[in-house]
Amino acid sequence: MTQPAPDRIPGPQPSTAAGPWFVCHTKPRCEKKFAALLARESCEHSLPLIATERRYGARVRRYTKPLFTGYVFAQIAPARRSCIYHQDLLVRVIPVPDEVIFLRQLGAVQALACSGLEASLHPLLRHGTRVRVVSGPLKGVEGMVENPQSPKGVVISMDVLQQGVLVAVPLADLKILAG
Repeated sequence: MTQPAPDRIPGPQPSTAAGPWFVCHTKPRCEKKFAALLARESCEHSLPLIATERRYGARVRRYTKPLFTGYVFAQIAPARRSCIYHQDLLVRVIPVPDEVIFLRQLGAVQALACSGLEASLHPLLRHGTRVRVVSGPLKGVEGMVENPQSPKGVVISMDVLQQGVLVAVPLADLKILAG
């Protein structure tokens, strides 16, 4: 199955006269409408889409959905910023602190979206991140991520008498805890 190209104007570039890049947090299910608004306003933007299918009995429906639900990336000139609020589609606009890193990561995401490879979102886990197991025999147990690159799943550390116990837990069974 071929993958549709991301809904965007080609060639993201760092801030110039076109303005700085922003992460636009949209209202629920308004990502495509907001991307269409940006296209009408001639603002460079990116809405990485992934193909998905849903089964309804014997029927299969194929459609595209945003990879990052609720977010559209846009380069907006300061003079044009007010036009993105003309329709009631936005929750907030978040400035991008480091555009060089952002554009490199956005390029990688766009390449993934265009590749046709199957993809799904996962939380970014780092060494020391506090997590809770949400399913399986260890449901409710809290610990810290020890090795997020483990090929057998995420390894967490449990405090037991000031010693660590390492347990391989699939990524899907973990929930990141705040702070």
